[in-house]
Amino acid sequence: MPLHSRYNGGVRFRIRPFKKADFRTLWRIDQACFEPQLAYSQAELDFYMRRPGSFTLVAQDGAADDGTESERDKNKDDSAQGKRGSTDEIADSGILGFIVAESRRRTGHIITIDVVEKARRSGVGSALMQAAEEKLLRAGATSVALETPVNNAAAIRFYKSEGYFAEKTVAGYYSNQMDALVMTKALASTS
Repeated sequence: MPLHSRYNGGVRFRIRPFKKADFRTLWRIDQACFEPQLAYSQAELDFYMRRPGSFTLVAQDGAADDGTESERDKNKDDSAQGKRGSTDEIADSGILGFIVAESRRRTGHIITIDVVEKARRSGVGSALMQAAEEKLLRAGATSVALETPVNNAAAIRFYKSEGYFAEKTVAGYYSNQMDALVMTKALASTS
């Protein structure tokens, strides 16, 4: 896939398909991006990434390697596995963010989009959304939906800037404690 330019400083990144070696880093990014009641466990993230019709795209720093696991990474102590988002390991990976989406016949669903803090407001999230929407459109989806906590003003602003509209609120969506705003976007005309 082509390289994209980030707005802040012209750093370049590319959107690429998920590789198995990415999984632990993606899970750590999810842990760093979300509060504990919203972040996925490893089993949950794995489940959503493996669902029929789902796909994962990764934003990789253009200056980083190809995302494969190095010998140094293979030999790292896994004692940090239970810690929320080891920032050193995330930074070393060159992964700036990822998106998990799925196609459900004519409707797409964004399961999660996560961008590391240093890459926010730089075009990474928009590039991930655009790449996922294009893939969903090619799979036959005419619209896409996502959920976000009703109190996540930054995410709601981002989704609105990407063309999403608030459709409804689902009470207790997150762990039976927090409401979710369901947002949708038309990908193509339904003529």
